[in-house]
Amino acid sequence: MASTSDIRNGMCINFNSDIYKVVEFLHVKPGKGAAFVRTKLKSVTNGRVLENTFPAGAKLDEVRVEFREYQYLYPEGDAFTFMNNETYEQITVSGNIINAPDFLEEGMTVKIAVRAEDEMPLTCELPATVTVEVTYAEPGIKGDTATNTLRPSTVSTGAKVMIPLFVNVGDKIKVNTETGAYMERVK
Repeated sequence: MASTSDIRNGMCINFNSDIYKVVEFLHVKPGKGAAFVRTKLKSVTNGRVLENTFPAGAKLDEVRVEFREYQYLYPEGDAFTFMNNETYEQITVSGNIINAPDFLEEGMTVKIAVRAEDEMPLTCELPATVTVEVTYAEPGIKGDTATNTLRPSTVSTGAKVMIPLFVNVGDKIKVNTETGAYMERVK
């Protein structure tokens, strides 16, 4: 059991018969009344975000989580298969616990959070950025470069990314996996 003084970002807790990850927290000590901790929690199972306030000193049921590196192998319908880099065991993970399944490429290394008690995968996080190749792009209008104009494109993983006019088909680009936004062209 942990208390509110142990709360930190990334901590996983049992709350309302579900597992939640602490996204952000704020310890508040008002001038009048008791202190409390305001938190933003994200459900590990369904991705729902909720805000909750815990009184200072409240007991929390912490879930022990281990982060392990896995290599992406192949998709299976809505699920994805990964291989543990140390033990070579394969696991199949549901697509809804992956933060950006559109950017998964064969052989990519990801971090999977696993509940220590029963080896249940909780979250799967891709690297912060990935380098992909542009396979299709809408044609740009010549001379329309005075503003920061973006056009839709498709990258090698099948994801849709908005790119600037100067990026062409065949160029490699760096994409932020959290937002799906174009970052820069890679040489």
